[in-house]
Amino acid sequence: MLGDHFRSPLQPSLLHPAATFAKRSPTMLHVNDLTYRIAGRTLLDHATAVIPDGAKVGLVGRNGSGKTTLFKLITGDLAPESGSIKIRRQARIGQVAQEAPGSETSLMDVVLAGDTERAALMAEAETATDPHRIAEIHTRLADIDAHSAEARAGAILYGLGFSADAQQRPCSAFSGGWRMRVALAAVLFSQPDLLLLDEPTNYLDLEGTLWLENYVSRYPHTVVLISHDRDLLNKAVDTIVHLEATKLTTYRGGYDSFERQRREQIILQEKQREKQEVQRKHMQDFVDRFRAKATKARQAQSRLKMLERMQPIAAIIEDSSLPLSFPAPKSRAAPPLLSIESGSVGYDGKAVLRNLNLRLDPDDRVALLGANGNGKSTFAKLIADRLTPLSGHVVRANRMNVAYFAQHQLDELVPANSAVAHVRALMVGEAESKVRARVARFGLPTDRMDTPAKDLSGGEKARLLLGLVTFNGPNLLILDEPTNHLDIDSREALVHALNDFAGAVVLISHDRHLVEACVDRLWLVADGTVSPYDGDMDDYRRLILQAGKEERAAAKDAEKQVSAQDRRRESAEMRAQLAPLRKRIQEAERKMEKLQGDLKRVDGLLADPDLYVKDPAKATQLAKKRSDTEKALQKAEEAWLELSGEYEAASA
Repeated sequence: MLGDHFRSPLQPSLLHPAATFAKRSPTMLHVNDLTYRIAGRTLLDHATAVIPDGAKVGLVGRNGSGKTTLFKLITGDLAPESGSIKIRRQARIGQVAQEAPGSETSLMDVVLAGDTERAALMAEAETATDPHRIAEIHTRLADIDAHSAEARAGAILYGLGFSADAQQRPCSAFSGGWRMRVALAAVLFSQPDLLLLDEPTNYLDLEGTLWLENYVSRYPHTVVLISHDRDLLNKAVDTIVHLEATKLTTYRGGYDSFERQRREQIILQEKQREKQEVQRKHMQDFVDRFRAKATKARQAQSRLKMLERMQPIAAIIEDSSLPLSFPAPKSRAAPPLLSIESGSVGYDGKAVLRNLNLRLDPDDRVALLGANGNGKSTFAKLIADRLTPLSGHVVRANRMNVAYFAQHQLDELVPANSAVAHVRALMVGEAESKVRARVARFGLPTDRMDTPAKDLSGGEKARLLLGLVTFNGPNLLILDEPTNHLDIDSREALVHALNDFAGAVVLISHDRHLVEACVDRLWLVADGTVSPYDGDMDDYRRLILQAGKEERAAAKDAEKQVSAQDRRRESAEMRAQLAPLRKRIQEAERKMEKLQGDLKRVDGLLADPDLYVKDPAKATQLAKKRSDTEKALQKAEEAWLELSGEYEAASA
């Protein structure tokens, strides 16, 4: 169904499918009557969907419904049992590499290599000798805007949280989560015609998620996005494709619009089903009453045939997520629950956060904002009493119980033990019915309570861990990225559970909907400290998207700190260099003029079509000379720009 494609741990997956539409079709992707089964379970049954070129599509459905499997069918990693997938002619498909890059290659080079066409052309340009091919290479490089590649790659990396310095560091210097960001940056840089993103925010912080939301909404080609982030699905996509009960249903609009349309359809279908049931009952009563009577037998037989032809409208059974609940604090702590005065915290005697002056009350709901690496988790460990302050005073309320949830704790579950076994260890001597009733409060279905933890889904493990850490009725619940493995319904259950919880909550999450629905205070972790943030999430979103302006403002603030005397001294030193600088600029200008003249003469000779017939060796020599001259001219221009910049700075 699909052609071969190139895949590397350092690069996104790119493929050129053989299955295509007619030329200039407005459709990018057509899933037609597709059926696929795995291990006897049907994931797709005669499923159909049409995705137009340029659409931004959110693919939604419960965990395990088959969304990732559909991606694998699109890319050709799996073959359908029946049906077809057709993709626009010559369209390139891009998806994030399954393995994060971990070599000594710099982040910038990894991302630049993501555009395989550019990388191949650049490599060929170094060795090509055929003048016609050289001309084709340079024309194509100009067409794909190859010369601005580093700037575009740098902008993507910066948006995903990598500073200019970090972009030059090797991939091996970063953890797995950060490497996955590099893999994401590589596929975004390659700008495929059909971009497939499977839960791309799992390795991003809130700042990266806000940037990605803006990037996807402006992406010039087609995007199909699997995500459980409601806000991302509302702001970045214009179409929702819902995978439910082995079928694909398309809805226009974002996630909220999809929910409303689906709810209306459910209500309408239920009314139609009830109306049909009344009709069926009326017909059946007529048949039962008059079937034996000769005068009514024909009418009874007619109605019986109508009953047989009438397709029953099925009752819709919504596969909703089970509710989740947290026990109320066992003891009421007097305010403040926690206060920090002139505190600092860090590792090995080195402070990560300083000048901490904060107070947390028993009913506070706080979200920590700030890019990954700024110290959010460090601060969470401080208030959870998992890190000792390096200085200052931290005062905690008597009998305060803290529950702390972080993603890495999922590995602390005993793989062979079921949810019931985990809870039974905390309820020694209690009746089995009470143990199972407690597990039910975790939101685990009855048929999964006895499943070993190693066989639970990521979402089920998260529910189990949330239930275990809050088991003893905490006064303070600290959640560090609790939604990574939860689908949308489970996230909504978490929202309700947090809003019903009687204690304090400190939340770190990239899910903006969860933050906005559950917290009433925002604290910003930045510049080596934690402080209250006065704006709302819309203000913070604008702040993130204007990072460039913020950088320029910071540079101006730094400049203001330099004394007037220092500036005068620096200006005098620079003015002393003006004369030699000007001379060097003039020399660079003369060199550029000479090289431009050389280039013009070579181009004139190469323009003679007879040259390639009469003296092909000379043509090859001239083509190489042109390439060398062009490189020399580029270096001369760079030197001239650098010297001119120094001159302008000195003249200011």
